[in-house]
Amino acid sequence: MKVMAFFLSMGLATATSAETIHFTTEDYPPYNYRQGNGYSGAGYKQVVELMKYVDADYTVELMPWARAFALAETEGNTCVFTTAHIPERNDRFKWVEPLAIDRNFMIARKGSGVRVNNDEEAKRYVVGTQRDDYTEDLLERNGFPKIDLATDLNLTLKKLVAGRIDLMPISEKFYMKLKKEGNPVEAQYIFSKQTFSIACNINFPEQLHLSMQEGLNRIMADGTQARLLQEEGLGGLGETTDEFPKQ
Repeated sequence: MKVMAFFLSMGLATATSAETIHFTTEDYPPYNYRQGNGYSGAGYKQVVELMKYVDADYTVELMPWARAFALAETEGNTCVFTTAHIPERNDRFKWVEPLAIDRNFMIARKGSGVRVNNDEEAKRYVVGTQRDDYTEDLLERNGFPKIDLATDLNLTLKKLVAGRIDLMPISEKFYMKLKKEGNPVEAQYIFSKQTFSIACNINFPEQLHLSMQEGLNRIMADGTQARLLQEEGLGGLGETTDEFPKQ
């Protein structure tokens, strides 16, 4: 395995070989995030480990989600993680999975007075999410009439706390992190459950795709995946919090 390169503020470097894989991702803890001069997170760490079994150079760059996602759709040797595998995306990528299984909560600002128990009740309110996120697809598919789109997750969260939107869907694990940090948010109901994956361009070389899946299979089988999920407070694959957060 050749040495990995990190690119934090500059664009991706020119490929060193025809087999260089470009990974894109976003700041979405605990799955992917900046740490010092590098990156960390349950998704990122799994990419590093599985690539030990793949005969290719690779780069990783963290960027806004819409750009990360678009590059994987348009650039042949590009993959984006940590990506929810939902029906609308099934035929648009080649998938390496699972990195994790997670739920989404629909959340409101604490003290806002918003109380909803299901999608139909939530449709009365303005629901925010980030542009090109899988939750945008879910909201549209389920017929939410008032969707507010922002450029990134943090901006959506700021809108929620400021009262500019009423609700937003968010990963269960990210929600628990926000609560632990003292953010004024509260869960309303379970909005969705999804598999998080690596999504590679539809024209991504098939042999590399198979090698990456085999690498992931290996770190699942030897316990590495479970250890990395535990390190980020995610429990085992598919585990969720013991109890739905109280209002």
